[in-house]
Amino acid sequence: MNEKKQVHKKRRKRKQQKREQYIKIGIGLLILSVMIGLVVLVKSCNKEKKDSDKDTIETTAQPDETAEKEREKRQQLLTESDRIAAGYDYDGAISLIQSYQDYEAYPELTEAISGYETKKAECVPVNIEEVTHIFYHSLVVDPERAFANQENDRQAKGNNQWMATIDEFNKITQSMYDKGYVLVNLHDIAKQTVDENGTVHFSEGTILLPPGKKAYVLSVDDLSYYHCYENYGFASKMVLDENGKPKCEYVQADGTTVVGDYDIVPLLDKFMEEHPDGAYRGARGTIALTGYNGILGYRTDISYETRPADIYKDKLRWLEKHPEFNLEEERAKAKQVADALKADGWSFASHTWGHLKVASISLEQLQADTVRWKENIEPIVGSTDTIIFAHGEDLGDWKDYDQNGAKFQYLKSQGYNFFCNVDSRQYGVQIRDNYVRQTRRNIDGYRIYQNVIGNENNLSDLFDAAEVLDPKRPPVMPLG
Repeated sequence: MNEKKQVHKKRRKRKQQKREQYIKIGIGLLILSVMIGLVVLVKSCNKEKKDSDKDTIETTAQPDETAEKEREKRQQLLTESDRIAAGYDYDGAISLIQSYQDYEAYPELTEAISGYETKKAECVPVNIEEVTHIFYHSLVVDPERAFANQENDRQAKGNNQWMATIDEFNKITQSMYDKGYVLVNLHDIAKQTVDENGTVHFSEGTILLPPGKKAYVLSVDDLSYYHCYENYGFASKMVLDENGKPKCEYVQADGTTVVGDYDIVPLLDKFMEEHPDGAYRGARGTIALTGYNGILGYRTDISYETRPADIYKDKLRWLEKHPEFNLEEERAKAKQVADALKADGWSFASHTWGHLKVASISLEQLQADTVRWKENIEPIVGSTDTIIFAHGEDLGDWKDYDQNGAKFQYLKSQGYNFFCNVDSRQYGVQIRDNYVRQTRRNIDGYRIYQNVIGNENNLSDLFDAAEVLDPKRPPVMPLG
């Protein structure tokens, strides 16, 4: 009996042990399940937090990037407005800033406007009667080629008389800038209005500059790169660089062609880019063109195609060297350059098609010449209201034009309102109701040399001739 009890007792004990073991396993599994759940939950929470943080970063970063772009935009705006204001166009600079939305909310913009208004208030009107006008011909790149053998070579002798060198031009431009001269457009000196009948009227223009500044006009004659310039150390034509900016081709002594700043246009453009306060509202010069050899170095005259009986021999020689010549292509290339020049601030004037003396020729000759200019040049450079007289010869003396003079009436009928001659006087301005007239001072080898040797003293207001004279220039001989 006792033996049965013991067996039964052992069985109950084993069952109890198994139950306790099952309970432990169950509890372990439960704990493991809870732990796994907690890990999943933590990972899920962390992911949600990261996603939330990412969303927060992206949400906060986007406004920061936008704000930074706007700051850069405002800075670029200020840079451009400062450039405009440097050229004394304070109203233009202010208008540019005011084009920015809610500009009043940004102190840097409102402070700039205040500064421009202060500078504008300090400016004073220029005395229009004391605006001088200087002019050049194409510049000499290589004095040794241009002036060589002038004793026996009439072209070399003329080069020495009529042309300034690149070195002289750069020194003169710097000297005039240092003296406070500011380049203005020829049309800035007069205010133009049109009445109800379409008649044009002129009165003195208003040019506002800081005290101590002086205005001047600049023009360039004969920028056609004539055949007679070949092999004398001048640029050969105007071209556009990879940025569409006017440059010049130059054929070196060894025959290789290079492109660069080899004449007035690119040299002056470069100077004014570095000294924007040297030009009034981005002004540039006036280019006076003949047409018989084409313009800007391109052979754009109809005579190159028609080859009339009286065609010049130098044209025929050029055509022989260029059998691929195509008139329309030449004109198209010239127009591209002319358009770039106008976009750059340059303007054009007639210099008569044939470089004629307007006072010496007949009315019929003047009319025929004007027709040639308008047919061969105007389609390329556009219409112009300015005539710069060849050889400096005017329609009359410095008294008012004879309103009944046949040549004056004819030129007026052709749209010419601005007339310029050559005169060594410091100033010469006539602004009448129906025309504007200005004298021009020739800046050339003859004038510089005469001032250096003491025969003349009519350049000292602009520069010191002795400091400007190119050391490679030989004594200037009279043409005789």
